[in-house]
Formats: sequence, structure tokens, C-alpha cells
Amino acid sequence: MPFDGVVTKCIIEELKETILDGRIEKIFQPERDEIVLNIRAKGQNLKLLLSANSSYPRIHFTGVVKENPAAPPVFCMLLRKHLSGAKIIGVEFSDYERIVTLLVESINELGDMSVKKIIIEIMGRHSNIILVNSDDKIIDSIKHVDSETSSVREVMPARPYILPPSQNKTSPEALDMEKLFDKTDEYSSTSLEKYLLNKIKGFSPLLCREICFRAGVDERTSISTLSVHARERVKSVLHELVSQIASGKFSPCLIFEDGSFEKPLDFHCVEIRQYKNIKHESSINRVLDIFYSKKDLIERIRQKKSVLIKVLQTNIERCNKKLSLQQEKLREVSDREKLRLYGELITANIYNIQKNAKSVKLLNYYSEGNEYIEVPLDENLSPQENAQRYFKKYAKAKSAYKYTSEQLQETLSELEYLEGVLVQLENSDKIQEIEEIKEELIEQGYISSRKKASSKRKNDKTSLPMHFKSSEGIDIYVGKNNRQNDFLTMKQASSKDIWLHARNIPGSHVIIKKQQKNIGENTLLEAAILAAYYSRAKMSSAVPVDYTEVKNVKKPPGAKPGMVIYDNFKTIIVTPDESVVKSLKQQ
Repeated sequence: MPFDGVVTKCIIEELKETILDGRIEKIFQPERDEIVLNIRAKGQNLKLLLSANSSYPRIHFTGVVKENPAAPPVFCMLLRKHLSGAKIIGVEFSDYERIVTLLVESINELGDMSVKKIIIEIMGRHSNIILVNSDDKIIDSIKHVDSETSSVREVMPARPYILPPSQNKTSPEALDMEKLFDKTDEYSSTSLEKYLLNKIKGFSPLLCREICFRAGVDERTSISTLSVHARERVKSVLHELVSQIASGKFSPCLIFEDGSFEKPLDFHCVEIRQYKNIKHESSINRVLDIFYSKKDLIERIRQKKSVLIKVLQTNIERCNKKLSLQQEKLREVSDREKLRLYGELITANIYNIQKNAKSVKLLNYYSEGNEYIEVPLDENLSPQENAQRYFKKYAKAKSAYKYTSEQLQETLSELEYLEGVLVQLENSDKIQEIEEIKEELIEQGYISSRKKASSKRKNDKTSLPMHFKSSEGIDIYVGKNNRQNDFLTMKQASSKDIWLHARNIPGSHVIIKKQQKNIGENTLLEAAILAAYYSRAKMSSAVPVDYTEVKNVKKPPGAKPGMVIYDNFKTIIVTPDESVVKSLKQQ
């Protein structure tokens, strides 16, 4: 967990500077395991988030606004009763444990001033928010832990508050560097990273890896094989780091995945050197708010996508099954012309065919070789009735072929549409873009219409297509979904602009704005790479991309969103290149 004891110490120092003597004005519980305290302190309004979420427990100031439930939960009402208007008189933290205590002073039911504690335990799935009275008795908690859940420690109303069991680690400030690697026999096969993690209280795996990195030692090196020189380097780095932590010399930073400042990987309050994609912030509170808000956004996008992906995959599977049945039906009626031939040959030789015959050999006067073919007969029918039977079979097969062929084309068109929407959904990275895809699926009947009212946005503005600049300084636009594609091609683009699309592959519409400049080969190549990259052929090579002037692109009447036809086009072969896309984004 990135939120370790050292980060907790940093948070405590910032809280002490900010909220001491502040008053709790409002209390909300937007989530089942989250509390937000609106605090007025030192002339400013602050929102302090307390979270006991199993995945992301934390405490920090936040600027994120969440919708509150219409009816406040029971724990929220209890906190309002005890803490509304309360004055924050202390912020406590002990021995690098991830436990924060807010001491608040308020008037009790008898009108006397009393001190209560809000205790935030940041311990993964065991995280909790607990309200305790002046006698250290639990008033209530956001999560109840009874004797059946835990035999070690109960967290229930009216029970005494007991600290979580100690981890038998040493506080960083109490470390004896000279004895750090003494008595390591029981850890002989343990890696250096895990050894430090097991020994030092408040250190996370990230911080332990940072020590190894600074010391120039592979974190996977076992204690038994660690050289004397390596141990001394680790001690030296650790001593320097602990001194900085003890003196409060923090450097809050966010760590992002390589090549992007949108996907946060980790964070800390000390300088992290093992990663390159790092952004420093003025406070750990800001770091935490950015980190968790981005994580929350990514998770919400993932959840919204997963629902729509399931809808699309279900319908794609349905189309594939339908396609298989239609192809099988076409195979069944593929010999329909033979049925017509049999009927005509029987009719031409009707007086030469004996009654009750099971088959007859007849001259096929349609063939160039004038060969004879054997025609099966129903012995219970007359020759004329046999001919009529074959004509009826032929008419039925012909009708089935025509109907099934039409249905097959509709199925192929629907399959192309659904696969295109699936590609667009995978490329979407904004809530609004995903909502637009959802609305489109509702309009097309893939999601129940009874959900339509709740899914409508307050305003009906279309999200904007992506905007790139080519290396020659020419504007390039890329649609992210069908609504953007239609808007981009049919409304935003002028007739002389260049339209591009991966050939016969679901993907984005791409427009090169002609403006007053001539479009060079580099711009055309870069736009084609964008068209290939934002298509289902993203991971392929040698992707054909068609391009033509926008005036040659038409939308047939009744066509599905994003569907167009075009003519008078040329084709360029490109290989999608992520580095080119990133370069164009930066421009």
C-alpha cells in the first residue's frame, strides 16, 4: 500500500498547520465507507476526506465533489449529533503507525464541554473510522467488527477502544544502524526489500525499493549474499533518509506510468529517484487528492466500459450465431437451380416417364455435352406431380436464398457496426465519450429504453474530437465515437478537407483541415497512422487506409451512426506507431 507510516507523518504535520482550532461545520457520507468533514479553519473552508475503503483507505483534503445520498446513513447522523460545530483541538499520530486521531471539543447532551476522538485506521481491508468518547469507549464506527469476525479485537459500540496489535517492527527513528544486519540467520533467504519491510515500521515496499536503488543494490538480493560494502551503503542511505523524515524534510511527488501523466502509478512524500515519470507537488494533501481522484476516475471509466463491453460482446456473439445459421441456410439452398432443372427436364419428357418409377435418366439439353443425368422421383406421384414438386422446392429455395441473403447482409452490417463501437469504447478515456456511446446503444435498441431517462445528460453537447498538429503544422482531427465521427465528417469538415479511414476495418474518421496550406506527404502519412492507430488494426502492420476529399463521402439514408460510403479514393499503406501518435499529441 502506498499510504505508509511515513506518508501518515507528513499528513499529520500538514493537518496540524491547517486545521487546529478549526470548526467542523458540516458532515457528509457520500460513500458507504467515506466521511467528508467540512472544516472552517484559519479563514478558509476545507474538505477533509476520511476513507475506510478496503482498496484506498486514506485521510487528506479534497477538492472532489461527490453526490450525497438523499437520506444520510446512520453513522453520518451520529457524527452530526456529536461533532457538528465541534472544535478541533489536536491531531495525534504515534510511532509511524497508520492511525490518525482527531481530538475534538464539543458540548455534550448535558451541556458540558467534552472531548471526543475521531480515529482513522488506515489498514487495508481492516481500515475503519471510529468515534470514541473521553473514556476511550467506542460510541460507534463506520464498520462493525464483532467477536465472530475477529477474535483478536472487537470494534463495537460501548466496547473499550484498543489499538490494533503491534507488528513487532522498529520505528525508523529508533533504528540502530550498526545492529541492523545483526542476527539475520532467520532471514537468510529473504530479499533485501522484504527484510527492510519486515524490520522497519512505517516503511512501504516503494520506500524499501528506493533505499535499495539509492544504495545501488538489487532489491531481490538475499540477505545471506549481501556483501559488507553493500550493507554499508544501505545503512548510509537509510540513515540519510531517516534523518530527513525525522526533521520533516519532505518532497511530495506523484509517480506516473511511463509516457503519460494521466495514469498514476504511486506516490510518496520523500524524493523518489527510481522512476523517471515524476511530478512534484507543494503538499502531500494535493498529491493524495490528485492520485486518488485520478484512480477513482480510471476505475469509474473501467466500470462504465465493462457494462457496455458486456452488452456489445453479447450482441456480437448473437450476430455471429445468426451469421452461422444464415450461412448454413445458404449452403442448404445452394443447389436450388438443380431443382428447377429437374422440374423442367421432367416436364419436357413427361410422356416418356413410366408411372411409379423411382428415378429416370433424362437428357440435359442445357449442357454443352448433352449428357444424361439421373433424376430422383417419388414413385407415389405422377410425372406431372413430380415436376410440380421440384418447381415448388425450387420456388421455396429461391425465396429462402433471397431472404437469407438480405438477412446475411444486415447481420454483417450490424456486426461491423458493433465491432466498430467496441473499438471506439476501447479508445475512449473520458466519461462523456462513454456516456455518448451508451446513449447511442440505447437509441439503437441494444440497451433497454426504460433506462434511457436516467442516462440522459443535463445538456446535449457533443464531446469534441481529438485535435492533433502534423509535423507540417496542419490541423488533424480524429473522432473517438460515432457521434464525434458524424459531427466531424458531416458538419465540421469542409468539402475540400481530406477524409481518412482504415479500409474495411472498424475505426475512427480522420479529417485533415486543408485551410490555405497544401497538404504534404508527411501530414498525409501522419493522418493515415492516426486512422490506423485508432482502429481495430492498432496492433497490426501494413494497414490500408483510404483517403479522399470530404465531398466524396456520403451518409446513406437510414444508415447507422458513423456509417458512410465514399468513392474516388486513394489508398496508403501504414503501420500504426504509438511514438508518432504521442509526438503529434505533444505538438
